[in-house]
Amino acid sequence: MVRYLAIGAIFVGTTGLSSALEPGKKPNTPKQPWSDYVVHDGTRPTPEKVKTNGAVVVAPPADAVVLFDGKNSDAFTSGWKVKDGILVASKGDAKSKQEFGDCQLHIEWRIPAERKVKNQQGGNSGVFLMDRYEVQVQESHTNVTYADGQAGAIYGQTPPQVNASAPQGEWQSYDILFTAPRYDGEKLVSPAYVTVVHNGVVIQNHTLIHGPTTYKQVAKYPAKHPLKAPIRLQWHGDPVEYRNIWVREIK
Repeated sequence: MVRYLAIGAIFVGTTGLSSALEPGKKPNTPKQPWSDYVVHDGTRPTPEKVKTNGAVVVAPPADAVVLFDGKNSDAFTSGWKVKDGILVASKGDAKSKQEFGDCQLHIEWRIPAERKVKNQQGGNSGVFLMDRYEVQVQESHTNVTYADGQAGAIYGQTPPQVNASAPQGEWQSYDILFTAPRYDGEKLVSPAYVTVVHNGVVIQNHTLIHGPTTYKQVAKYPAKHPLKAPIRLQWHGDPVEYRNIWVREIK
């Protein structure tokens, strides 16, 4: 779940607002123009579960930018803890020092087995493309939350096609293909698109992104947008673990 409201390229903290959003309940949020549901709709059906073999581990290809290889967090602005070759979410979001537009991102993540998880609390993080567009990281194998906030969702916009989550405590993988939005001056020419493969299963297939990630609001594109921006890993108060993070720029 995101803790930020997007105002242009500025994100304003909204800690503690998630308690009003519960599975099975329809919140007092705006209707999504692209669906039959309101934002974070707890009555929206959750995707069918698909059993997988867990994380697909892929070594970085020769032309990849390695953001984390188990040694240190030097590629990020925030000094998240590194323990036993694992990057552990710590206080403050971690942004890559290098910026990217169109890209292929591989990332592996895990919710610690001992964590108590309920709805959006306990096993929550997120992968932000261009510091703006969130693919949700969440415990969704057993835990139930609103569909546009479960693992693999384009947060607040589009649930995954299926639920490919592995059991809590096991490693999972995202392989993400991201196409940045195109602008002509201050006019949006083409929106962003994303394809997400979760544990080897396509869960987002060239999905249109309706704007920067927001909370309790309908996403929309700002008038100005950078050509490139960092990849951001979200700190949501939970020690979500990451490993084997690499990215390739797509030309």
